Amino acid sequence: MSKIVRASFFKRDPLTCSRELIGTELIWGDCSGIVVEVEAYAAINDEAAHTFTRPSARSFIERNNSGAAYVYFNYGMHWMLNVLVKGAENGFVLIRALEPKRGIEEMKKRRGLDDVKRLCSGPGKLTQALAITKRHHEMDLCSDPFHCFVRNTKGFAHVVADNRIGITRSAHYPWRFTLKGSEFLSRAVKL
Repeated sequence: MSKIVRASFFKRDPLTCSRELIGTELIWGDCSGIVVEVEAYAAINDEAAHTFTRPSARSFIERNNSGAAYVYFNYGMHWMLNVLVKGAENGFVLIRALEPKRGIEEMKKRRGLDDVKRLCSGPGKLTQALAITKRHHEMDLCSDPFHCFVRNTKGFAHVVADNRIGITRSAHYPWRFTLKGSEFLSRAVKL
């Protein structure tokens, strides 16, 4: 049995939320995938976070509730899906990779490829596969059963921490979390 991850889950710190999102299932319309890779970003003292340089990111935190989608266009190429965390420490969880579960044929069409392991193996790839764009910015991801995370009550995910990737500032923080042994990651874990 699965349960929607509610806003209370995101009323903690970004690191805890990131670790515990691994193994949940992201439902997006007719498609879904198991979250196998995320990164945490802190709203304060994290030079890689948008809040460090963008007043718009700081105002996003002020006007939205925990669990809201923070969607932005990265390097003029890809949409990125993040979830707002508002608790003891505010921040974001970037959804970096999924293991596709439902709607795989639709994802293949959107991505123009057949290799299931590459459909959602990166933050820009998964937003393309799920058709996530600016129109989803500020969407509540904690109440709509068609756009949410669900937790399977069966098991526990084995999580591996690693340095964040694809950034230059504050890249040394071990705030990238992955599902141990997953073949669907954006990049292999450095051990």
